[in-house]
Amino acid sequence: MRRVPVMLSIAGSDPSGGAGVQADLKAASALGVYGACVLTALTVQNTVGVTGVHAVPAAFVADQYRAVVTDLDVRAVKIGMLGAAETAAAVAGVLTELPVPHVVLDPVMIATSGDRLVPEETIRVIREELAPLCTVITPNLPETAALTGGAEPTDRASMIAAGRELLTLGPAAVLVKGGHLGGETSDDVLVTAGGVHDLPADRVHTPNTHGTGCSLSSAIAARLACGDDLPTAVTAAKDYLTRALRAGAALEFGAGSGPVDHLWPVR
Repeated sequence: MRRVPVMLSIAGSDPSGGAGVQADLKAASALGVYGACVLTALTVQNTVGVTGVHAVPAAFVADQYRAVVTDLDVRAVKIGMLGAAETAAAVAGVLTELPVPHVVLDPVMIATSGDRLVPEETIRVIREELAPLCTVITPNLPETAALTGGAEPTDRASMIAAGRELLTLGPAAVLVKGGHLGGETSDDVLVTAGGVHDLPADRVHTPNTHGTGCSLSSAIAARLACGDDLPTAVTAAKDYLTRALRAGAALEFGAGSGPVDHLWPVR
C-alpha cells in the first residue's frame, strides 16, 4: 500500500468556507495531497467580514497536532491564524517536539483595514520561536513591516531588503508578497540565502479575493508535501492561486468579497 503524503493546516476556521482551514483543505485536495487540520480558533465570519473569534486553548491546539502527526504521514505544515502568544508558543513547542520536513508560516497579523490582529507579544514569539523552524514565511507588505519593525516596502528593492532582514530570524526562505503595491501586476519575491527569485504575475481584477493568503501558503505546503523543491513549490502555488482568482472572478458567493475558486483543477 502507498503511504499518502499529508499537508497539515494549523489555522482558524472560516464557516463561510473561503479562508482558514477550509481554504487550506480545498487547496490541498486540488493539488493532490491529503489535507488535515488543527484548529486554533472558531470565527464568526462571512464574505462581508469577521464579527467574532473564539480561541481554542493553547494546550488543546498542541494536543490536536500530536494526535495528527503521530498517526498521519505529515510532510508539510502550514501555519495561519494563531492569535494569542501562548498559542504561537504552543505551536512552536510541538513543532520542536515532533518536527516535520517543511513548515510554511503565513503570519496573519494585519487586517485589510490596517488594524493589527495580534498583540505585540505574539509577534515576538513568531520572530523568536516560530520563524527559525520555518522552511518559508509568506508575509504581505504590512506583515513584513510588522515583523521587521521597519517601514512597509514600496518597491522590489525594499521588498528584497526586508526579505533579507527576515532571513536573519532563521527561516530558510522568505516570500515577500507584493500585492499591496497596486498596479497592473502582482509581483512577489522569494528571498533565500542563495539569491532572489522573482515571481511576476498579471493582476487579476476580481471582487473575489477572500482567503488568498491562506490559499497561497497552503498551496506551497501542499507542493512541498508532494516533494517539490522550494522554488518549484512557490512557483506552482502562485500559478495555482492566479488561476483560482481567474476562475472565481465571475462567480458570486455572497454580499461581500467572495473566495477564489479553489477547485478549478478538478472542475
